[in-house]
Amino acid sequence: MDENKRLPVHVSIIMDGNGRWARERGKERIYGHAEGVESVRACTEAAVETGVRYLSLFAFSEENWGRPDSEVGFLMEMMLKSIREELPSLLKNGVRLLILGNRARLSDTLNKAIDECMEETAGNTVLTLVIFLSYSGKWDILQAAKRMAVELAAHPERRDEILGMGPEDFSRYLVTAGIPDPDLIIRTSGEQRLSNYLLWQGAYSEFLFTDVLWPDFRKDDFKAALDAYARRDRRYGKVK
Repeated sequence: MDENKRLPVHVSIIMDGNGRWARERGKERIYGHAEGVESVRACTEAAVETGVRYLSLFAFSEENWGRPDSEVGFLMEMMLKSIREELPSLLKNGVRLLILGNRARLSDTLNKAIDECMEETAGNTVLTLVIFLSYSGKWDILQAAKRMAVELAAHPERRDEILGMGPEDFSRYLVTAGIPDPDLIIRTSGEQRLSNYLLWQGAYSEFLFTDVLWPDFRKDDFKAALDAYARRDRRYGKVK
């Protein structure tokens, strides 16, 4: 974090309230999801404008696979469409795209589009945009533990080294390896829970809960959240 501006390096958003937004307007839930794409664009632009280096968005959880097939299908098609349509804008604005989660559950078509977009934007350095898709915090910690166990089994001679690892060492097994933990986690729609999101990485994040529904969350809301963050006193369990 830039101490002079008190700007978070990494802002993460739990995008909540699409269904409620649509219901209040007498529409189906998918209309809320579609409108939420505009909020993604607005927040990405705001992150670039303000100098935030990492913006991550919780787009679809492991638990969301239990939603009606029609809604899941729409969300996956919307993701595929967005990746293809937003690529020119990502390249123009220097945005690197990462999509993290249990990608084994995604279609081959979607995975191919994801790989192509991540490869084309890999050299961009202005902002890293992370989309968490088919993700949950418990899944992430579990897959990290499995990867650690596989490494131990393959290299028994490193047993003491591997078992002696600390939290920072363990973090490299998570899907977010190489990405700084979020300084600020925002949740829209008034709900105040983490919903199985970034359980390890969010251990010392600042939280901001807003009643604004995600489809209504735009640049001014994003910048207001940064202002609120700047007034926080982060102590990481210590005394200042």
